[in-house]
Amino acid sequence: MLYIAIKAILSGIIVAAVSEIARRSPGLGALIVSLPLISILGMIWLWRDTADAERMAAHVSATFWYVIPSLPMFLLIPLMLKRGFGFWPTLLAGCLLTMVLYALMTHFGPRLGLRL
Repeated sequence: MLYIAIKAILSGIIVAAVSEIARRSPGLGALIVSLPLISILGMIWLWRDTADAERMAAHVSATFWYVIPSLPMFLLIPLMLKRGFGFWPTLLAGCLLTMVLYALMTHFGPRLGLRL
């Protein structure tokens, strides 16, 4: 139980720190957010829990393929905000787009030979 609490606290500290940095410097916040910190933490926790190279390789490979459908959200949100849409509808649209693209990746990825 302590291990899970440590993982949650560390992950939460990173998210809180990034949001504070982004408030002061949007560019630096964006740079930090673009780093795969959560993915790296996930890899560390998975390795610590399993030490299974095959599982790790499958996890990292699937993570790569799932990053791709998340990228259009980062184009849609600034476009909508610049055109005067409110933050919450814009965020919702970005999340919905990402969910649709994830569903498409989940459906078509294995048909294209991807291990997801």
